[in-house]
Amino acid sequence: MNGVSPVCQLFAGIDGESIGNCPFSQRLFMILWLKGVVFNVTTVDLKRKPADLHNLAPGTHPPFLTFNGEVKTDVNKIEEFLEETLAPPKYPKLAAKHRESNTAGIDIFSKFSAYIKNTKQQDNAALEKGLVKALKKLDDYLRTPLPEEIDANSTEEEKVSKRKFLDGDDLTLADCNLLPKLHVVKVKGGM
Repeated sequence: MNGVSPVCQLFAGIDGESIGNCPFSQRLFMILWLKGVVFNVTTVDLKRKPADLHNLAPGTHPPFLTFNGEVKTDVNKIEEFLEETLAPPKYPKLAAKHRESNTAGIDIFSKFSAYIKNTKQQDNAALEKGLVKALKKLDDYLRTPLPEEIDANSTEEEKVSKRKFLDGDDLTLADCNLLPKLHVVKVKGGM
């Protein structure tokens, strides 16, 4: 980035007032915040989307991002772009060290969506069971010590991980992806 701070604007929301409960908007917000980038958030009212937004990103719904005037619309590609462009030493690396951290809890949101949107009473038990199984799998991953938590010189076996997040004690891209989705599960599911 040659020492120049980027001009970054995140377009998010649905009501023109708040970022809303969109896990994809929250994911990008978290990444930008963790990178330490100064950025503006423009909340978008989808019912009254201004003409300049139609021209900026035609046919696109939030979230999307402008970075030094360039429009980025795909959340996964935005994440990759930010990780590559906003790199050390000026910006922290957010990629997970452990590949498994990127896929931990990957199916929770889809299982929850299927469960919450289900209209067939006879399918509820199976869908709930699938969601609980996915949550249990995530819990098991979080409880299992990462390799660096295991002391090779110790005679005691590390039973439970003491880490704070998916990949250790620091938030990573894996957490930015999963935490907003878990928040939706918590709020919408009343958990």
